[in-house]
Amino acid sequence: MSTKTFPCTQCGAKLEFAPGQSALKCPYCGHQNAIEVDVEATAAAVEELDYATYLAERAGNEPSIAAQTVKCKACGAQSQFAANIVSDRCPFCAAPLIAAEAYSQRIIQPKAIAAFDIKEAEARQKFTDWIGGLWFAPNALKQAYRAERGLKGIYTPYWTYDAASDTPYFGERGVDYTETETYRENGETKTRSVTRTAWYPASGQVHVDFDDVLVLGSRTLPAEYAAKLAPWRLDKLQAYRDDYVSGFTVEAYQVGLEPGFDAAREEMENVIRAEICRDIGGDHQRISSMSPRYSDIHFKHVLLPIWLSSYRYGDKVYRFLVNGQTGKVQGERPYSVWKILGAVVLGLAVVGALIWASQQK
Repeated sequence: MSTKTFPCTQCGAKLEFAPGQSALKCPYCGHQNAIEVDVEATAAAVEELDYATYLAERAGNEPSIAAQTVKCKACGAQSQFAANIVSDRCPFCAAPLIAAEAYSQRIIQPKAIAAFDIKEAEARQKFTDWIGGLWFAPNALKQAYRAERGLKGIYTPYWTYDAASDTPYFGERGVDYTETETYRENGETKTRSVTRTAWYPASGQVHVDFDDVLVLGSRTLPAEYAAKLAPWRLDKLQAYRDDYVSGFTVEAYQVGLEPGFDAAREEMENVIRAEICRDIGGDHQRISSMSPRYSDIHFKHVLLPIWLSSYRYGDKVYRFLVNGQTGKVQGERPYSVWKILGAVVLGLAVVGALIWASQQK
């Protein structure tokens, strides 16, 4: 998020972070500066902060840094505008951005960052393979994505939450049993076995601990696809420093700490429901009420690496995402109505031909 630059000691060009190498590399002469890992700073960065204390004492006074930020008029994304760039395209929707529209903003300084491990060339190949393997994609799609600016490395903000939960509940346990049933069919009396369920009251309390529940701090990326980029290697988090973001775009947080925990609770409650069902036992379970109580809540704010490509087809923007640590891919895609109709017509023609052939025998 900082506009700090790192000049090459050999040719003076701007150094950029080299994914997978933990170094800054000159894109022109190839000279590299190794990034030294500060073990103590990393240990402090991955230490969770107490949620209640932070809200009471630090909310609104978080450590922050100044950044030249551009807000996209098309999709609302807020991202860093790199130094010495006068125009660009929004990495989230491909709309034009102009440096003159940038403004200084105080933004939350991330505590930890996971650097890119997947290089751009590898991510680009995965993008190409994905486009080539799409069924019923319009022919113009290949031209559409080639015409854009290609992949961009985006550091995306996330919250992680830890919590302990204790949940009293009321519900019912269903136990299956078999009965013999008599019925008539075609004037005959017959019997058959049928399974029925007897329901019994159930209540209790379950305890579940949660560690590093991830919540996307962006409202710009498609949440459904971003969620499917998991798992993330959170064990590779390091203390935030400008070196890692040199040459990359960093998105500003759009989801606050408390709304983030609200989203985390939704994920936690799904796990709690599953634990209650196990506690109830039986063949079937019904939960009539549950009252989760959360304690020992801690959090971190971190940046995670995503290779992103946005391309326009027709009047809609489609996005393709690659996990910058593992290479896992997710993407939005358009469909060709004509290709689908053609496949349906062809299928009907094949079925018709088979029926005609069978009738000639």
